[in-house]
Amino acid sequence: MKLHLLKSKIHNAIVTSGDLEYEGSITVDSELLEKADMIPNEKVLVVNNNNGERFETYIIKGDHGSRVIQLNGAAARCALPGDEIIIMTFCELEAEEASDFKPMVLIVDRNNNPKSRHRIGEEDEQLD
Repeated sequence: MKLHLLKSKIHNAIVTSGDLEYEGSITVDSELLEKADMIPNEKVLVVNNNNGERFETYIIKGDHGSRVIQLNGAAARCALPGDEIIIMTFCELEAEEASDFKPMVLIVDRNNNPKSRHRIGEEDEQLD
């Protein structure tokens, strides 16, 4: 039996911009992707902490160090610049693997600078 588990998340990211004319997706700073164990084209669930909106899309790699979190296409209607969001990826694991799996959590500040990261149940790694 396969189970769907949280793989990783970027917690409390701030939307920096939106582009309604783009085909769709979310552009995320490649440095944040690396630190959160996410990859371009990976499916994500995005939760808007300001309005409760939830939507799925896929990741586009943004410039390293840009701190960009840009919603594109229809997703740009789900959150405004300045809104706080959580970006989550998921994986499928066999029940035996799932019992020991620990998702990665990347915490960012109000400017999308990485503050800390940890695997759930483990100590924070400070990223100053």
